[in-house]
Amino acid sequence: MTDVPAHVHEFDWPDRVVIGTVGRPGARTFYLQTRAGAQIVSIALEKQQSALLAQKIDAILDQLSTVEGNRYSVPTGTPVELVDNDPLETVQEQFRAGTIGIGWDPSKAQVIVEVHPLPLDDEDVFGGGTAAESEMLRVRMPVGTARAFTQRTREIVDAGRPLCTLCGYPIDPDGHICTLPEN
Repeated sequence: MTDVPAHVHEFDWPDRVVIGTVGRPGARTFYLQTRAGAQIVSIALEKQQSALLAQKIDAILDQLSTVEGNRYSVPTGTPVELVDNDPLETVQEQFRAGTIGIGWDPSKAQVIVEVHPLPLDDEDVFGGGTAAESEMLRVRMPVGTARAFTQRTREIVDAGRPLCTLCGYPIDPDGHICTLPEN
């Protein structure tokens, strides 16, 4: 049985929800940043978590757009007025993402993203600790905002280090030692 977090950072109609980075390619930290008014929450994510989050949200939206008799107007692309290419606002990391859940609220036509912290140590993994369970983030995104979120996230993820055409590994700005795959 999972305990309810002591503090839930809840954003029902956020002014902004984006993935952004701090640092240079190869040493970037990814953040899920959400803002409503003066309240800003920044959650650190792995690059792979960011990419998978965008992929799964797109899959939900794509599936909804194919449902016969669907009463939701799900855009197939990003509405121009929702494109957000601005940098992250001041980043103050709340926690590092562990478990991420994605859902759909048909009553409000919103994608729901819930982010729980990464456990602090092995005891937390097995239910012995409480520090990592003390908070979580819940964001509800309207479908247009969700499409804009996924487009930006894909662009941010793809803006990393270029891949070597020979070995497929990332090329660092300060050099690359190619390790050709063995035949």
